[in-house]
Amino acid sequence: MGSMEAEPAQNSKNQKPLGIQFTEHLKKSTLSFKTHQSIVLTVTFLAYATYHAARKTTSVVKSALDPQSSDIGSKFFTLRSSHFPDSTRRENPTWVVGKGWAPFDGSGGTALLGELDVAFLAAYASAMFFSGHLGDRMDLRIFLTVGMLLTCLFTSLFGVGYWGNIHFFYYYLAVQVFAGLSQSTGWPSVVAVVGNWFGKKKRGLIMGIWNAHTSVGNITGSLVASALLKYGWGWSMVVPGLMIGFMGIVVFLFLAVSPQSVGANGEEDDDELTQKIKSGEVLTEPLLRSATEDKDKAVGFIEAWKIPGVAPFALCLFFAKLVAYTFLYWLPFYISHTAIDGKYLSSEAAGTLSTLFDVGGVVGGILAGHISDHLDARAITAASFMYCTIPALFLYRSYGHVSLAVNIGLLLIAGMFVNGPYALITTAVSADLGTHSSLEGNSRALATVTAIIDGTGSIGAAIGPLLTGYISEKSWSSVFTMLMAAALVAGLLLTRLVVAEVTAKIDRSRSQVGGPSQSPAAAVEV
Repeated sequence: MGSMEAEPAQNSKNQKPLGIQFTEHLKKSTLSFKTHQSIVLTVTFLAYATYHAARKTTSVVKSALDPQSSDIGSKFFTLRSSHFPDSTRRENPTWVVGKGWAPFDGSGGTALLGELDVAFLAAYASAMFFSGHLGDRMDLRIFLTVGMLLTCLFTSLFGVGYWGNIHFFYYYLAVQVFAGLSQSTGWPSVVAVVGNWFGKKKRGLIMGIWNAHTSVGNITGSLVASALLKYGWGWSMVVPGLMIGFMGIVVFLFLAVSPQSVGANGEEDDDELTQKIKSGEVLTEPLLRSATEDKDKAVGFIEAWKIPGVAPFALCLFFAKLVAYTFLYWLPFYISHTAIDGKYLSSEAAGTLSTLFDVGGVVGGILAGHISDHLDARAITAASFMYCTIPALFLYRSYGHVSLAVNIGLLLIAGMFVNGPYALITTAVSADLGTHSSLEGNSRALATVTAIIDGTGSIGAAIGPLLTGYISEKSWSSVFTMLMAAALVAGLLLTRLVVAEVTAKIDRSRSQVGGPSQSPAAAVEV
């Protein structure tokens, strides 16, 4: 059996984390399977929340670095004088909110901030295609810990620019590139670990709830960065960086990457998994498995694209993340530069208000997961949310300035529809495609599929903020038009899958007509 052959390698490669050993020593007994599952969910949730908290800080700091954007637009990424500080300019060592920070407070400062975003996200997207494979060949606990500590380092180095009085654009650009490379370690690792511990039952709902770590991290990052901004924008970067460093240590001490690594016995309630346990198959079908298995069945990059559903969902995620990450990086800046009820909010208040977008995102992720589970229709759910995003964005741009109450309500709705399909595709859909029947349990194919979906989406995540940096200097209405167009294309890309799901449901409904018993739940299953 393949699983039996892989076990020695697993045992030699994975050891019980020190924190688990210490806990069992105090308890004087081994931890149960359910307890391990709870620890895994909690640790991975908090770990990826801190990834997003560290990622979110730059969106809050932007409004402090460039408090007043100019009308001078830049159409191309070229070497400009604004990339370099004015050698004759004397900076007051005492910085206050609203003063700005060279070179971002000069002409084209908004575009420079956009270039920082694309540097981070381009590095993140590029590394994503390799991190899944690298993590699959390493102890995921070590891989994740190293990534989190490096993220701590580079996030903090950005903030060090405040105390070091650094005004050289390429310093911040280089730091963002390395931060993006470090952050790419997070998603493949946490998805792989959760996939090792949990089966398919109610995957959409469970992973929809678990995926709230994205919004929780964004909210935490916004609140922490906003609260610390008055003490100096450097603190808004360093403190979230230290948070992810602390969680990296927690991961090293407590994260068990698989049941085999801690000798846990499967006690899942999932009927399907229970049958596989009895037949000895359960160890051959986690979301991502040991690289020691199926070495002769590697699936190439092009072949992985041909797996049914991968290409349309990957391309849909490209546009979905373009919209989501534009809000992630630019929403606080947009709010602080847009009058609400005739008044402009401070950078701190704008950062706090922007967290409501992520509150709506938590609801959207859970709702999308639950609906897709109930209907057994991932494509229909994702496409419907993307189409609903279009009027939500239009209403927020058109009426968000009327009053604070209206802005809050529309922001919650926009967050729900924008983040719903993004959360669904990056969790439940990726897990479904990662266990597609055509893969035949190929571990390296699973890693490739995961990298393709999120890596493609991350390219869109890089392009959206970059374009926003340029377009917003001319018109924010044009930015929202771009986002609505992206949402439309994202929905249209799933048309073939939507038609297939609708057709399958109609056929099943017809086949059940006249049957001995027919329940409403059965009528909507594919």
